[in-house]
Amino acid sequence: MDGMSETAQRMRAITVGAWGGPELLRETDLPRPVPGPCEILVRVHAAGVNATDWKQRATGGLGLWADPPAVGWDVSGTVESVGVGTTLFLEGDEVFGMPRFPHQAGAYAEYVSAPARHFVRKPANIDHIEAAALPLVSLTAWQALIDTAHLEPGQRVLIHAAAGGFGHIALQIAKSHRAHVIGTARGEKHAFLRDLGADQLIDYTAMDFAAAVGEVDVVLDAVGGDYGPRSLKVLRAGGTLVSLASPADDALRPQAADRGIRAGFMLVEPDHAALRAIADLAARGRLRPAIETVLPLSEAAQAHRLGETGRTKGKIVLSVLE
Repeated sequence: MDGMSETAQRMRAITVGAWGGPELLRETDLPRPVPGPCEILVRVHAAGVNATDWKQRATGGLGLWADPPAVGWDVSGTVESVGVGTTLFLEGDEVFGMPRFPHQAGAYAEYVSAPARHFVRKPANIDHIEAAALPLVSLTAWQALIDTAHLEPGQRVLIHAAAGGFGHIALQIAKSHRAHVIGTARGEKHAFLRDLGADQLIDYTAMDFAAAVGEVDVVLDAVGGDYGPRSLKVLRAGGTLVSLASPADDALRPQAADRGIRAGFMLVEPDHAALRAIADLAARGRLRPAIETVLPLSEAAQAHRLGETGRTKGKIVLSVLE
């Protein structure tokens, strides 16, 4: 194989050499993946940045890997090639998805290979930056609200950190199912959330949400800490508390059960049917991510530093295709 061919089979990717801080993220030259049976190879245009990315980088997360991972899960791009047996997509199709989660996907890279059904076609009315912001947070919200809490029209949903990357998407999905949505967020973000359809907003820096609301049907807690125990106080009997912060929150189950409440930790998983429903919402203009900032792939460490402040509004996205 000549030098040009060898170069063509390589790609830029962001990896982390050890568990720890964002300074450990580095740009690396890696072999381009090859799609296996029922897989596609995606030329990545943009990669979304999520809280789970920096949590995994910092601590090893769920302990699924012996070695630090190639980082990232949210992908939007163009199908470069398809593996044997793949019928969903053709070369040149524009797709987005959340491949392989919680196993390694390596989305902070120029190419990603993964099962075809971990992707769906990108709606024509959103660009790759917006599409890359959607998969993980949208699937998490869908699986929490629809599959786990069985959300019904008119029910009252409390979303903590409603202006964040996950929260502002969960708000829109809840509203698409005609729920009454209450959000916690700093006061300066309330106008943004009202524009998305929030029915009631609580400035958690000025008041205790547990004293401001009651008789809630569903709580989505992506904050953790004491938010879970405090949220139990506002849930009605028969309500559901979905924790997205830590497996340790499963310890709330007995206390919740005593009050007739379902509670526990939920981890998102690839879901082709739900992702198609999410794409349909986006295509109809009922789901649109807010983009806090777009950074080049080489600035992945800065993206993590920004996300770890906990003060962003909407999503951070890495632009990969230059």
